[in-house]
Amino acid sequence: MKKAYLYTLPLIIVMIIAFSSCEYVYIEPPEVPPVDTTIIISFDTIVVPIFSDQSCTNCHKSGGTSPNLTPDKAFASIVPGLVNLNDPESSIIYTKPDPDGSHYQKYTPVQAQNILVWIEQGAKNN
Repeated sequence: MKKAYLYTLPLIIVMIIAFSSCEYVYIEPPEVPPVDTTIIISFDTIVVPIFSDQSCTNCHKSGGTSPNLTPDKAFASIVPGLVNLNDPESSIIYTKPDPDGSHYQKYTPVQAQNILVWIEQGAKNN
C-alpha cells in the first residue's frame, strides 16, 4: 500500500501543476470596416480580382473544378447558380469560401463583405 502512495502523490502533483498552468486566450477577430453600400461594387474591378488574389483560379479554371472563376468565365459560372438574390447571405459564392466557411481557400473578411454587398446590389455583370 505504501508503494502505491509513493507513485500516486507525485502524479497528483504533476496533474495539478499541468492543469493550473493552462490558460485560454481569446483572440478578437479583426474589426472589418463597414462597406459604404452607396458605392457600387463592380464585378470586373472588385469581385473578379478576389478570385485570383485568393488563388481560386488555380483550381477553378477551364478544365478544372467547377465553377470556372477565370475573368472571362466567372460571371456566367456564378450567376444565377451560386447566387441567391432573395437571401444573399446564403449564396454559395459567399458562404463556401467565407472566412468561417469550410472551403480550403478562404476570403479575407473585407473580400467576403465586398462579395456580399455585390450580391445585395443585384449581382450585376458590371
